Amino acid sequence: MVLPPSGQPFDVAAADYDRRFTATRLGRRSREVVWAELARGFQAGDRVLELGCGTGEDAVWLARRGIRVLATDSSDAMLDAARRKAAAAGVGHLVATRRTDLRDPETTCDVDGPFEGVLSNFGALNCVPDRRPLARALARLVAPGGRVLVVVMGPFCPWEVAWHLLHGKPATAFRRLRQGAPVPFAPGQAVRVWYPTPRRLRREFEPSFRRLGLTGIGCFLPPPYLEHLEDTRPRMIRRLAALEARWHGLSQLGWLADHFLLKLERVP
Repeated sequence: MVLPPSGQPFDVAAADYDRRFTATRLGRRSREVVWAELARGFQAGDRVLELGCGTGEDAVWLARRGIRVLATDSSDAMLDAARRKAAAAGVGHLVATRRTDLRDPETTCDVDGPFEGVLSNFGALNCVPDRRPLARALARLVAPGGRVLVVVMGPFCPWEVAWHLLHGKPATAFRRLRQGAPVPFAPGQAVRVWYPTPRRLRREFEPSFRRLGLTGIGCFLPPPYLEHLEDTRPRMIRRLAALEARWHGLSQLGWLADHFLLKLERVP
């Protein structure tokens, strides 16, 4: 499979992304966990750099709370969607956009700082094999004490393994063990994906950033692509959601979740 330029798969996926993920009930459950952390990490008047903004769902959520956002992405189609969403929400004046490529951190971070925080949600950093150069570039932009919240796909998701083994797809079940392998993302499109452990991701951001905490996202609930289980197994989903709400903050579960959220602070 020939891999296209970094933004192309996401250009193809942009029109359908909100329907397939953002608007799903499982996707919304996952995003609300992140929003709860954003509410604790940022406040009105802050300036936040978002890496891999997608269709702008998080940028709009932040802007509605008086936070200025520079939303960046490799996909022009995603950025167009983000601008439309911000304008429709009446917060276009608080959301600026810029096209960047996370594989080129110097270009990505060639913006005017300082920022009180950085956000990268739902796997944008999984498209980068080594995040150390990006971390060094971000260290020049984030104010001392500033927060960095990154949400990535971890190397092992029990739900994913069990589901695909049950359906006779062992290669898909263990795809997260194949670092850098192409993963289909949109019709005829694939991206290379890497799955860091929480420990590796933390070390990549050292010494300029220190760990504040680790939160699992999808520790008990299935991944959003299994949205149909909300209808076919509603009682099971309610019970799993209760477990998720109670225990997702345990750092040990971050290793066994669909995604994990690593919270960092810029060292003075």
